[in-house]
Amino acid sequence: QVQLVESGGGLVQAGGSLRLSCAASGRTVSSYDMGWFRQAPGKRRERVATISWSGGITYYGDSVKGRFTCSRDNAKNTLYLQMNSLKPEDTAVYYCAARRVPGPGGRISEYDYWGQGTQVTVSS
Repeated sequence: QVQLVESGGGLVQAGGSLRLSCAASGRTVSSYDMGWFRQAPGKRRERVATISWSGGITYYGDSVKGRFTCSRDNAKNTLYLQMNSLKPEDTAVYYCAARRVPGPGGRISEYDYWGQGTQVTVSS
């Protein structure tokens, strides 16, 4: 079983930056594809960024391209999301997720493990 714990969320002004971390425990996730999702109040959970097990392939949602960077350190069993030029519309709970079977898809159902989420609030 894998446990995922996010950290790094908080309140920031528009234009600011935050770095989210997701620490995995229970077993190594070095062979798992991982990703960041977010859910704003009243909206569906959406994929923000995903990264392959090796870190060589990444995907970004259109709304965050050029502003967010997803990376991982398999030696530390940790996933990161660097968020720059934050906008009020980035306000949401951000979730870390991992999938046992690697693949290019981004459907929520394809991810086996989820963290509890960390709140990101961007003020205008």
